[in-house]
Amino acid sequence: AYPDVTLKDARRLRDDARVAHAAGVDPARAKQADKVAAKLGAENSFEAIAQEFIEKMGKEGMAKSTLTKAYWFLDHLRRPIGNLPVAEIKPHEILAVLQKVEKTGKRETANRIRSFASRVFRYAIATARAENDPAHVLRGALSTPIVKHHAAIIDPIQVGGLLRAIDGYNGEFATITALKLTPHIFQRPGEVRQMQWQELDLENAIWSLPVLRMKQRKSHSVPLSQQSIDLISQMKAITGNGKYVFPSVRSKDRPMSENTITGALRRLGFTGSEMTAHGFRTTASTLLNESGKWQPDAIERSLSHTEKNQVRAAYNRGSYWNERVEMAQWWSEYLEQLKRGAEVVQISSGRG
Repeated sequence: AYPDVTLKDARRLRDDARVAHAAGVDPARAKQADKVAAKLGAENSFEAIAQEFIEKMGKEGMAKSTLTKAYWFLDHLRRPIGNLPVAEIKPHEILAVLQKVEKTGKRETANRIRSFASRVFRYAIATARAENDPAHVLRGALSTPIVKHHAAIIDPIQVGGLLRAIDGYNGEFATITALKLTPHIFQRPGEVRQMQWQELDLENAIWSLPVLRMKQRKSHSVPLSQQSIDLISQMKAITGNGKYVFPSVRSKDRPMSENTITGALRRLGFTGSEMTAHGFRTTASTLLNESGKWQPDAIERSLSHTEKNQVRAAYNRGSYWNERVEMAQWWSEYLEQLKRGAEVVQISSGRG
């Protein structure tokens, strides 16, 4: 329509149509074919397939946090390559995105974005919309991430001082209780704050975590010491009618904030380089192994770590439950001993 299309352009288009018609091409059908091609191109864009892949992850039961992280990775890739046909994306186009992230010092993020992109391309290959994974060849093109371990106190005397400081913490009752409980059960902070009453069998001293709540996507049972049961029971009268043992201060329908325990440690004067909520797992792992009383496999199972050696895992399916029950109670009593400031006696190696 004029004036969007000038008279000169209209004449050119007319001449092109006459040439096409003379060659046996129907201009109307060619225009329709172009529309179909454009539509198929949009459906096969990297963003469209990535969205489809993330939806598939959701249907497979992946945790909400995992899906949120996947969308976050997609956000980094959406503008530069999101509209491109997935089968036509070249390695250098992805590398440009990753190097931009890497230059900000976020090596780990760059590597994880590459990994996410690679999974999307493999999904596109599996669904016959691509033939190769251009992100895979970039594995050696990025700098190796600098591994940062969670800060943790592992000296027994200092652990005692930490526990005494926790006992003197002045804050919300739920925060105090969660802070006191965390060292005893040494599960991941996210698992502790999302603890639900329906998962607990206090009579039999078991906390059963479902598959969807576990990082390794495997159900996990935690034996509870008497000290742990006593702490959890203190919350019964306060939150027992709700879903979560440690609900948010803003809504009983949501769990405690992920920064609550770490924030409490900061207010107690422990910096991020000294102790973290996740660091209680390192504390337990270190001191339990140093005690020499427990099989390393039992300790790893208590920490819900999975055996990476698949052959060994196939022949080592025992959960060491009886040993873990004994270890849970011993650990709580050991923490009580450290908190009292009792002399730390070097425990001889060997069980018993």
